[in-house]
Amino acid sequence: MTCDPQPVVTVLGEAVVDLVQGPDGRFTAHPGGSPLNVAVGLARLGVPATLLARFSTSRFGRILRAHADANGVDLRHAVDTDDPATLAIASLDDDGVATYDFYVDGTADWQWRDDELSPALTSRGILHTGSLAVFRSPGADRVADALRTARAERALISIDPNIRPGLLGTPAQARARVEELIRLAHLVKASEEDIAWLYPGRPVEDVLRHWRDLGAALTVVTLGAGGALALSGTRTFRQPAPAVEVVDTIGAGDAFTAGLLAALSRAASGWPNEEIAAALRYAVEVAAVTCTRAGADPPYRHELSNPDQPGTSA
Repeated sequence: MTCDPQPVVTVLGEAVVDLVQGPDGRFTAHPGGSPLNVAVGLARLGVPATLLARFSTSRFGRILRAHADANGVDLRHAVDTDDPATLAIASLDDDGVATYDFYVDGTADWQWRDDELSPALTSRGILHTGSLAVFRSPGADRVADALRTARAERALISIDPNIRPGLLGTPAQARARVEELIRLAHLVKASEEDIAWLYPGRPVEDVLRHWRDLGAALTVVTLGAGGALALSGTRTFRQPAPAVEVVDTIGAGDAFTAGLLAALSRAASGWPNEEIAAALRYAVEVAAVTCTRAGADPPYRHELSNPDQPGTSA
């Protein structure tokens, strides 16, 4: 595995408006959607990030595009469409953990055409995708085809299933799609909740080994306040999380993914053990900072305890 000297991460997938209910019962609109969050997180960490997304030309869609652009995300290959924007209604429990209801039918994010995905086919560096974009028809099959071509062109493929149970049918149906994608991937990152839904009753480490056996070089699971666990070959990595005052967990998993990709994109040749360990430390800190503020608001490089850790540019 190799990455470009000038590493670029291409992120493919949805941009979603999160309507978050506050203590007074009112809703506030925040830009969100896992792929958009990851792209913004990468850009804030100093890593060149290209977002391949479909933006509605509605008011909500313009908010999403402006957010990505203001954060320095490269949108040259993004698509504008008259389709409506996808909405996610987020409710927070007493611990700041979010649950979601989605409005997804006929929205912009799932209507991919083959020609719109052509920039992903020649991606260099890392191509990251996941979340609803890899499940929702009619675009999901076209996204999978694009990943196959990109892998054949020697891009490094990163997948985060980011499970949304109410939209994916049965665990068995979703598991079949996830495992199809993992066979194409070099890196797989998931949450503990994702694994519990996809593989009921199966230990997390057993699932990571299963994904390794499907072909992934590095498999990672986030454990909330417990930090993260990763497997590469026969080596297991454990990284605790710092104690922080949690405002909410919206976007924390995406911030972790951005931190992980930022660090790994700097590896000159492959992902040796020391690079993986450093990437996990970095990703856990990025996620922890995100938990201390409202909405999907990942940190900038200068806000981290050590801005010169792997994964940041000079």
